Amino acid sequence: MSDTRAGPGAGGREAVARVAVTPEAAEVIRSLRAVHGPLMFHQSGGCCDGSAPMCYPQGEFRVGQRDVFLGEVEGCPVYIGGAQFEYWQHTHLTLDVVKGRGAGFSLESPLGVRFLTRSRVFTDEEYEQMKQAPPPRRGPPE
Repeated sequence: MSDTRAGPGAGGREAVARVAVTPEAAEVIRSLRAVHGPLMFHQSGGCCDGSAPMCYPQGEFRVGQRDVFLGEVEGCPVYIGGAQFEYWQHTHLTLDVVKGRGAGFSLESPLGVRFLTRSRVFTDEEYEQMKQAPPPRRGPPE
């Protein structure tokens, strides 16, 4: 599994990664990027595919002011809806892929696979480090 660091935190230490990707999902991302160019992910808590992470060509999904930037996987920005972040802010998310088709508009659907999110609660040590770091960025990139 590939962790994505958020960059230096307080005291110059690496910030705790909020998002990672499995090797299998990374392979799918690389193949999608070869066809579609730069990509992005958005994790919602809404309808359609429930709370499945959706993969879009970068710029084809409008990032809202309340959306939270979690980090990058395979060079792709990953956002989560603001309301969903409130529930999952203490959770490390890992993008994975399984066989089957999702019900949404995510780019992997024609490949017969779908992205899903696996999660775990941050450790006490990770949580303490996160309290020292600035909050994650909200809204679209500048």
